[in-house]
Amino acid sequence: MAAETVSAAGLPVLVAEAKPSAARKFLMAGKSGLNITHAGPGFAQVFDAEWRDMLAGFGPDQVQDWCRGLGQEVFTGSSGRVFPVAMKGSPLMRAWLARLAGQGVELRTRWRWAGFAGGEALFDTPQGRQAVAFSACVLALGGGSWARLGSDGAWAPLLRALGVQVDDFAPANMGFRVDWSPAMARFFGTPVKGCALVLPGGRRERGEFVLSARGVEGGGIYAVSRDLRGGAALVLDLFPDLTVAQAAARLGGRAGDSMGNRLRKARLSPVAAALAQEWGRPLPQDAGGLAARLKALPVPLRGPRPLDEAISTAGGISRAAVTDWLELRALPGVFAAGEMLGWEAPTGGWLLTGCLASGKRAGQGVLARLGRGGAGQSCVS
Repeated sequence: MAAETVSAAGLPVLVAEAKPSAARKFLMAGKSGLNITHAGPGFAQVFDAEWRDMLAGFGPDQVQDWCRGLGQEVFTGSSGRVFPVAMKGSPLMRAWLARLAGQGVELRTRWRWAGFAGGEALFDTPQGRQAVAFSACVLALGGGSWARLGSDGAWAPLLRALGVQVDDFAPANMGFRVDWSPAMARFFGTPVKGCALVLPGGRRERGEFVLSARGVEGGGIYAVSRDLRGGAALVLDLFPDLTVAQAAARLGGRAGDSMGNRLRKARLSPVAAALAQEWGRPLPQDAGGLAARLKALPVPLRGPRPLDEAISTAGGISRAAVTDWLELRALPGVFAAGEMLGWEAPTGGWLLTGCLASGKRAGQGVLARLGRGGAGQSCVS
């Protein structure tokens, strides 16, 4: 996005890509449906206040127009999530790379940034160490998760050594470990739907999640992962649309009914009934007590899954380390964009839009610094 912004103004741009092909994490994000943005109200409110200026001028409406401009029509689902009609990320990426090439952007793959020296950017390449002079440089090196896609956080010590404040990484939008009993193995891979995830203070999120041998993951968990990472307790409401009294009426059962039959007759799904038995033991026998337990079922989490499994990361370059144009205060002429910045957002369109918006802002910062012109200026990304 930074390269597109700068090259559209007529400046020559070199994009140095560490991997053998471009945008691997973007393509992975679109593998099961590219949720490019979110059209619901209060979009910016999910971001920390100090980073909201990053979204100015390139929010959900602009992202959708940008997709259409690349020949990719979009649609909005009932949850407010926006997807390309093609669903996948690859058609959008192909069109985008073609546009960049048409604007004169040069893409070099297997070029891994290795630092700066004497006003030049250094890269480790198949041809050995290369040094490139630049007028402005945008770093978009990712966070610290999914190292196999190129986002390994190895840049952090390099920038710290140059005086840039980089906060430690932590997993974001991640799953959590659970110690399951053997009886739960048959439900691994099963989505849990129709419940509410409840945090202290009454915050409630409606979203499905998935059981795995490692624990719990998926959109519902990701939506509350920041609070859970901070130590908040989580409970499930298995009857989110009923009061305790209404749930108790369903759970009353008949004399002699087993607990399994009572849960089934209360119209709990098999996986929800299994979670009730797994996490609610010993379950109260009276209907009122049982209903109260199942509307506040404690979830015994054992901490987040490892950083490299997380969809994104918290931490990175602090807000104080960059200007409003995302220029590094310690390194004039060097900008940063994407997940390497210390903002955090949930999945559901916010994360990708934040990355795109920060790239746009960094590109605009480059143009501002270079006076929006100047033949022969170069920009390295």
